[in-house]
Amino acid sequence: MSVTKIIGSDEIGGIKEAVYRSGIGTKIVQAPLYPLYSDVAHAIRLMDGEPVQRVRDLISNIANQMGTPQNPVDWSDPDTWIGERLSGESETLARKIWDGSGKTLNPRYLNGCYLFINPLHLLEKDAGVYRIGERGRRFLDNDEVLFRELDVIEGIPKLLSLVAERSPCKRGDILPAWSDYLKAVSLFSTPKTFTDTLRRRLVSVAERGLITREGNFYAITDAGLQWLKGFSGKAESTTVAAPSSKRTTVAEAAHAHNEEQLTAFRERLMQLDPAQFEHFIKELLDAMDYEDVRVTKVSGDKGVDVVARVQFGITEITEVVQVKRTENTITRPKVDELRGALPYFKAIRGTIISLGSFAKGAQEGALFVGAAPITLIDGKRLLDLCIKHQVGVKRRPVEIYEIDEAFFAEKFTRDEVEGAAPVTGDLAEEGADV
Repeated sequence: MSVTKIIGSDEIGGIKEAVYRSGIGTKIVQAPLYPLYSDVAHAIRLMDGEPVQRVRDLISNIANQMGTPQNPVDWSDPDTWIGERLSGESETLARKIWDGSGKTLNPRYLNGCYLFINPLHLLEKDAGVYRIGERGRRFLDNDEVLFRELDVIEGIPKLLSLVAERSPCKRGDILPAWSDYLKAVSLFSTPKTFTDTLRRRLVSVAERGLITREGNFYAITDAGLQWLKGFSGKAESTTVAAPSSKRTTVAEAAHAHNEEQLTAFRERLMQLDPAQFEHFIKELLDAMDYEDVRVTKVSGDKGVDVVARVQFGITEITEVVQVKRTENTITRPKVDELRGALPYFKAIRGTIISLGSFAKGAQEGALFVGAAPITLIDGKRLLDLCIKHQVGVKRRPVEIYEIDEAFFAEKFTRDEVEGAAPVTGDLAEEGADV
């Protein structure tokens, strides 16, 4: 059953929610290739004044040359492939998109913006030509009301709520709940689309500063929490599209509690004496599956505090670690000192772990071309690793009950109820008094 168009809006927490409609009620989360908002802004500006058919032809010409998994096509360098694979108006438009965006919007991915812009009317069509209208101008101006409307349509409040309740979390931590949500509110129905829609939206909201990503872990930001609070409506009919105010309050409280605990945890680590802190790092490396982890003796350690072995591909290598229980900034000489100690321990790489930060010179020296690599782990990353491996800090789940909308959507859709066989004959008579 296909989605037709946006046909109305409802008040939600002081904002208007434009919603998609299908034959069996409201359906949201529709964009299959959810784009970055920066790319959408470029597309709106650069498609303005272009014939609609010309844009469609460009997208079609690119799609016809996509290749196969066995024979993939390289689209990474538009400066090269535009001239090789396109001609005429398609080539001209592709160069306009690429050059006009400051070479950030690869025309290969224009389709995602196209599928987002059209149904949401971010460009108007005037005699077959795209024009920037009122909604397009509001998007380019970062209009808060419009952004909230678009976010509700694409499930962003739910996504932020899931991240907030689990921060920091991996994508896989929120995928089951996201999948159930899509089953209830959207037309997406396969594990592949559940995963892809989640990945694309996480990348997009991270670009907007609503969440952060450190490695494979996502966490909501203060800006993300404030944005989430703006969606909390009281109307029961809106709870599928946006979390309730109570649920948002729980997420906000959990976030505030976690921030307090991390500050206290950092202070606790600062209270350890240097030797205790070295043994704390040993415990962390053990939890990270390093082998033969040992703290060196104070004398003659060449600036190395911990030595360990780690599996690197099919090879096991020795790594040396220098530990700095300080909140000061580490400078370049410490990097050079640790690199010089590698031969004494037959190590091929080193790591400096500090509760502080690293100066620009230290960061540049750590990746000096031709020299052994030195990994720098600052205070923030150290805390993230401790959380990930639960060393010195534990994760406590918060249970929240919610109606299983996916269950009701799957078991009791209008089509299934109306299509059920009628009860007839003796069975109907027997059940008449039930």
